[in-house]
Parts: sequence; C-alpha cells; structure tokens
Amino acid sequence: MYEVSVDETFAAAHNLRGYKGKCEDLHGHNYKVRVTLAGKEVDSVGLLYDFVHLKQVIQSVIRSLDHKYLNELSPFDVVNPSAENIARYIYDQTAKQLHEVPNGAGVSSITVWETDVTAATYRP
Repeated sequence: MYEVSVDETFAAAHNLRGYKGKCEDLHGHNYKVRVTLAGKEVDSVGLLYDFVHLKQVIQSVIRSLDHKYLNELSPFDVVNPSAENIARYIYDQTAKQLHEVPNGAGVSSITVWETDVTAATYRP
C-alpha cells in the first residue's frame, strides 16, 4: 500500500457549545491539516497522486475556513467545531473533489492539529 500526504495550515476562531472549561469561550487556533491518500498502485510515472494537485485540493477546501469564526459556518452552526468534527468536514469536502482518483487511491485519513501537541484524526 502506498500513501502520500500533504500538510496545510489555516487560522480560525471557534468555541465549543456545551463544553465546560476554557474552550467554551471564543478563542482561536493556527490549525495544521494533513490529508493522506492511500492506494495499491502507482501510475506510469511512479506516483500515487501528484502532490501539487493534492495541495491545490486541500487549499481549496480550507480556504472557506481560513480567518473565519467557525461557529457561524455550516455545518458548525449546528455541530461543534471540534478538531474531530473539523477533520470529518475536511474529509467530506476533500473526498467530493477527489471522487475520481487514478489507480483507485482514496483519502485514508485527515488529521487536524489545534496545537503542536494536540490533534484529531478522521478515517473513513
């Protein structure tokens, strides 16, 4: 099995509804996102998926989140913008854009870091 990953960053504010503690108050993060694709075969050039194209996809997904108050954006106006839910959202949006990846590769995981030492991962 082959895997390729790209990382990207964005900054956003949020608060967690129903949470008791510091995170119930409005605050922000410099998020880091890693999207990982996995597949069994590489193409004739030896690539599972082009890093340049994967970076373009993830940038287009997080562009709508960058420098925003996440609680005001769908679906986070209904579900809490936790790192776990942000990872799932990024997976859903990325998978839509990568619906026809060559060689049968697909998104295997999305990891979202809120800090250098705390992260959540979503795997379909």
